Order: sequence, then structure tokens, then C-alpha cells
Amino acid sequence: MTRRRSLIHPLDRYVFEEFWKIFVAFALGFPILVIIIDLTDNLQKYLSRNLPRADVALSYLYWLPDSMFLVLPAAVLFATVFSIGGFTRHSEITAAKASGISFYRLVLPVYAGAVLAAIFGLALGEVVPITNAKRLELLQENKYKQGTERYNFAYAAEQGRVYKVGALSVERGTMESLELERKGKGADYPSYVVSAARATYNPKGKAWTVGRGMLHVIPDSGPDIAFAFDSLRDRQMREQPADLMAVPRSPAEMGYRDLTRFIRALERSGGDANELKVERALKIAIPVTCLVIALFGAPLATSTQRGGSAYGVGISLGTTVIFLMLIQLTKAIGGKGLIPPDLAAWIPNVVFAVVGTWLLSRVRT
Repeated sequence: MTRRRSLIHPLDRYVFEEFWKIFVAFALGFPILVIIIDLTDNLQKYLSRNLPRADVALSYLYWLPDSMFLVLPAAVLFATVFSIGGFTRHSEITAAKASGISFYRLVLPVYAGAVLAAIFGLALGEVVPITNAKRLELLQENKYKQGTERYNFAYAAEQGRVYKVGALSVERGTMESLELERKGKGADYPSYVVSAARATYNPKGKAWTVGRGMLHVIPDSGPDIAFAFDSLRDRQMREQPADLMAVPRSPAEMGYRDLTRFIRALERSGGDANELKVERALKIAIPVTCLVIALFGAPLATSTQRGGSAYGVGISLGTTVIFLMLIQLTKAIGGKGLIPPDLAAWIPNVVFAVVGTWLLSRVRT
């Protein structure tokens, strides 16, 4: 009976473990360093608010996903350069080649690790808005934040709906003197107007409850129909209180879908959403950067034997700085509308992918 050869060799496990150990160390180390610096800068402010120490500590635990999201590509780069650089300096790559294993086959576990890092980054991008909201709640930022109320405004929502609001309070989650209009398109889709004294938002159910009002149905032909109600729940009213404010919410406070809805609402209101479109595209582009940066860093790491660990640190830091500068440059260009926002977010990945492919083609296998 023939024994079937396994696709995963001991060498693959060894390469993957070396990559993953370094990746985890940097993915956690960078955020912890940022947390220590931020705590040093803001400790006095938190003490002046008389916040419990447990709440402050828990708030930084909630901030960890946000800090990790931005440093994942850098962590992948450091892990790639240091793991492959170590193999190069200890002649392990030469030994693998002598055994008939090409450089491309040797670094496959590194690319597998980069794929896992990218998947983790995509999941992290959806968790970040939730943890950030928890952090702001623990630090009582909304209590000290200005601009949580708005008066006498109109808001253009989806499906041709318009909200006319006398007063909005984001902190309390309420609207006063609400009038909701929807223009119809025929007998099966009539126009209607809802007038109410007050509406309250339920954050758990993510829905508004309209209280004490009148519903006027206005068909194309025939008399108007009016209904009085004590409370009414409109399932199409999906906007959160912060969405109805004049100023945009931070992209870090919204997931991909929430950010998409906010962009549509901003465009319906005549606002410029280019910067937010770039931020939305980056929620996918940054995790994908983990793959691109591994493609770029693997061939680059084969030259680290020239200067040892210091050379590897220099390459990693220099590449990270160049990449971040390129992201900021393209964000500014895309935010101004000089190029399509989605293209602006992906330009750094395209540039590094092209350079990485060229470097990989020049590696001796």
C-alpha cells in the first residue's frame, strides 16, 4: 500500500511558525506602544472626569482592534523580512535549494500567513466600529463632545423620503416635531405624510419609534385618508441619530455597510463624499495590502544578510514609511476628486504589487 505524500511538509510548518511568531509580536507590540503613549497624553483628562480605573483600562482593550487594523501590513512586512532574512543569513534557503526546493515553494507558507492576516484584517474592520463605540461610551466622550444637537433641518433619505425635524438630540436619541414625507409613484405606491410630536431611537433594535401623530395617505385619485396613532415603527427609517447630523461621522465609527449608507445620504444632501469614499475603499484595500506587502518583502528580505538585523529593520521601516506616505498622498488626491476615490485607495497596492512582482522574478530559485 503506497503512502500518500502530504502537501504540508515539516519545512512548511517551520517557515509558517517563524513567520507567525514575528507577526503576532509586531501586530500586538505596535498597538500596545501606541496605547501607552496615548494613555500618557490623556491620563490627566481621564482623571479630571473621575472615570473608574477599570473603565479606562477596558476602554484601551476596546481600542486594541482599531490600533491593530492599521499596523497589520507593517506587521506582515516585518514578519516577512525577519523570517526570510533569518533563513538567508543561516543558509537555510541555500540548503533548501540544494534539496530541490525552490525559493517560490519555500515562501508559500509566508504567503499563506499573509492571506490569514488579510482575512483577519477584513474581520477586524467590521469589529472596529463596535469596539470604538464601546470605548467612547466608557470614556464618556459623547458627554463632553460638542455638536450633538441640530435644529430645524430637512434630511433627504433613501427611496425619495424626506425628514423635516424641529430638533434632534444625538445623545438622547430623540427627534422633536417630526414630519416625514414620501412621494408616491401611482395607486400601488401612494404618497404619504407622517406628522409626530416625537420620535425615539432604540440602539439595540436600531429602529425609530414615532409617537403621537397622524398618518396622511395621499392617493393620486380620491380623497386623502388620515389615521391617528399613539406609536408607529417605520421599518424604512434606518438612519442612526448621528447620521442625521450636518457633520460627517468618523469612518472609524462605521462599518463598510454603514459607511456606504452614510455616503449615499451625504450625496443626496448635496455634500462632497469623496474623502469618505476613499476611506471606505481603504477598509478593504488595507487588509489586501498584507498580501501585496508579503509579495514585495519576500524577495527584498533575501538581501538582509548584508547588514544583519539592523539592515532588516531599516528596510522594513523605510518601506512602511514610503507606503504610508503614498497612502496619504493618494487619499488627498482622491479626496479632492482629481482621480476616482476607489482608484486612489488602491494605487499604493498596485505600485507595490508591480515592484514586488519584478523583484520576485529576479530572485534566484
